[in-house]
Amino acid sequence: MEQYKEQFIEFMVDCNVLKFGDFTTKSGRKTPFFVNTGFYRTGGQLKKLGEYYAKAIETKFGLDFDVLFGPAYKGIPLTVATTMAISTLYGKDIKYCSNRKEVKDHGDTGILLGSPILDGDKVLLIEDVTTAGTSIGETLPILKAQGEVQVCGLVVSVDRMERGQGEKSALEEIKETYGFETTAIVTMEEVIAHLYNRPLHGKVYLDDQIKTAIDAYYEQYGAK
Repeated sequence: MEQYKEQFIEFMVDCNVLKFGDFTTKSGRKTPFFVNTGFYRTGGQLKKLGEYYAKAIETKFGLDFDVLFGPAYKGIPLTVATTMAISTLYGKDIKYCSNRKEVKDHGDTGILLGSPILDGDKVLLIEDVTTAGTSIGETLPILKAQGEVQVCGLVVSVDRMERGQGEKSALEEIKETYGFETTAIVTMEEVIAHLYNRPLHGKVYLDDQIKTAIDAYYEQYGAK
């Protein structure tokens, strides 16, 4: 596993973003692990988060795209932090853009926040964690309304590796439905491999009991 992935896993634990225990997802599933990106709350954390996204993007997609688009609201800081990181790490100036929940009719008008999207632009989508792909279905019409754009992929922070609407993972379903590549900074398989019975700051976060619960969860909800 690449070093930046191991560092990102530990970073999520340190930021209280990745937790193990008893949780219920928005879809009603009882889960032994939870990823809440709302716990990235400081400038330093967002700076590091942008760097991890930037490395995952460069590894999977390269940097041959024009706009990084993040659906409101969580996508807004992700686009800003990641385009800044791409500029710092790779010297490439990428435009950032997000949508507004309500169209603005004065000043900086329209539905978009950040850079305009132009005909011919290559757009990469960025999100926190995708479980059902709902926001992608809402986002693509907004992008297509701006002109002839090419959506070249989607990057998320964690691939939960569980079923979406059908038997395949949400990321696989998005790829098949919309025809573009998807990736994550890390998968839950990588998280488990790195943390299982391994002390972090003197504490084991993923012990035998949690591992057994995760195995049972994937037996029921894991993507095929």
